[in-house]
Amino acid sequence: MKTTIIRLPQTKSTNSCAIEMLSKDRPEEGCIIITDNQTQGKGTDTNTWESEEGKNLTFSLILYPTLAADQQFVLNKAISLGIYDFLRELIPDQKVSIKWPNDVYIGDKKVCGILIQNSVIGNKLDYMVVGIGLNVNQTVFTGNAPNPVSLKMATALEYNLDDLLQKLLNFISARYTSIKPHSIRKIETDYKNALYRLHEWHEYLVKDSNVHAQITGTNAYGQLLLENEKGETLVCDLKEVKFVI
Repeated sequence: MKTTIIRLPQTKSTNSCAIEMLSKDRPEEGCIIITDNQTQGKGTDTNTWESEEGKNLTFSLILYPTLAADQQFVLNKAISLGIYDFLRELIPDQKVSIKWPNDVYIGDKKVCGILIQNSVIGNKLDYMVVGIGLNVNQTVFTGNAPNPVSLKMATALEYNLDDLLQKLLNFISARYTSIKPHSIRKIETDYKNALYRLHEWHEYLVKDSNVHAQITGTNAYGQLLLENEKGETLVCDLKEVKFVI
């Protein structure tokens, strides 16, 4: 996948910039919008993403997937796995996992957040904007995120952001271009096996009720599957479940 990189000294949100670009033009697939200073980075729902200027990777990737709209969670899995693969190679001595639906963790702490915004026409995906925030060299977090961590905090090493970006894009591209009818099952299996807390018993808030349960996977619609102590399967949307960490 060819990559055009658009560098912005500062912007409120690279995802917002990408969507604005798409409203006027059709950048080539793989176009990256990246900034050293994202002042109003977006997270899931109303959450924000804290990033110290010049310390982290904050960028958005424009894609034009040839998939039906009801298969969009496959893309979520592939992108998450690309980042997971990258970190597993970069820090092989650390426990890396994917916290459903698409946060990437080192141990019990969040190192990377992903915000995917799709446009659908009919039953087809028109475009996909993937916003990625990877904590790299930042060591002090002052926001309200409960459990942030950076690569530097995990390894005591300083990283070159440009080098990391190219390596990360290679891993994401490898997973994205592997999305074919015959390989979707592998993506689904790899994603399940990478899930944070898979088959471990923990506390969750499910529709505001405390539940002791284990994660058993996800369904075709991207919903999280929990099994409670009675052996019942709980099917959870994003707003219905909260991890107790």
